[in-house]
Parts: sequence; structure tokens; C-alpha cells
Amino acid sequence: MKCPYCSFPDSKVIDSRPKDSKIKRRRECINCGARFTTFEEVEKPLLMVEKRSGSYEEFDRKKLITGVYNAIGKRPIPINVVNEIADYVENYFANALKSVARSKEIGEIVLDRLREIDPIAYIRFASVYEDFTDVNSFIEVINEVERKRMEDKNG
Repeated sequence: MKCPYCSFPDSKVIDSRPKDSKIKRRRECINCGARFTTFEEVEKPLLMVEKRSGSYEEFDRKKLITGVYNAIGKRPIPINVVNEIADYVENYFANALKSVARSKEIGEIVLDRLREIDPIAYIRFASVYEDFTDVNSFIEVINEVERKRMEDKNG
């Protein structure tokens, strides 16, 4: 790591600790002794999303988070849960070494996570993701959620 004070090309790490999703490193220049801080983060591979239309676009974490926030609305769900869902989606495809994900796959992963977290958020997200066009579509999903709740309740 190049020293920001004397431009010497080498430094030593004095302290290293995690901070958010990065690693904070305290460094000391071997040449001038100046100390400085750097932040290191893992570079995630580029993920492309294949849309239903057949077109491709770069995965947009903010877009995913916005969609989940819209589904959550005013539900009592902590903000960090939304970030955890986005992290899970990104890590799922990175761990599978996939550079292309179908929007359908992403939607199903989010639905699975929301089903575990909050049934109302699940139904809201499903209504947009599945593009409900009539009341019967809502009724089917609500019945599915209720069936699952009763199964869980009865063991």
C-alpha cells in the first residue's frame, strides 16, 4: 500500500478489524513512519439479470431493496432484514459462481425469505412479482399462506 504522505510503495499493517462489510486496517509507512487507515472490501463478481423480456441488465441492489421495502410497507420488520435479504441474493449467486441470474430466480428467492419473515409482506411482493391481474390470484396466495400457517401451528 502506497503511503499517502511520502508515496513510499510499502507499509505494514498495525491493526486490522472488521467494520460493516469491510475490513479497516491501520497502517504505518516503513519509510517515514506516518500512520494512515485503509478500508478493504471483497469485490463481488458482476451479476447480470435476464429479464422476462429476454433483455439483460446489471444487477441493481438498490432496485431489489426498494422492491422489498415496498412490500414491507409499514410492517414491523427491522431495516437490517431488508439488507440481509439483498446480501443473501448476492451471495447466493456469487457462491454458485453464476454471472447471470433470471429475474424469476431472484423473485423466488425473495419470496422464500419473505414467506419466513412476514405473510403480509410476502403477499404484497407476490402480487407485484407474479403480476396479479384479478382477485382470485390474491385469494389463492392468501389461502396458501393460511394453509402454511395452519400446518406450522399443528406441527
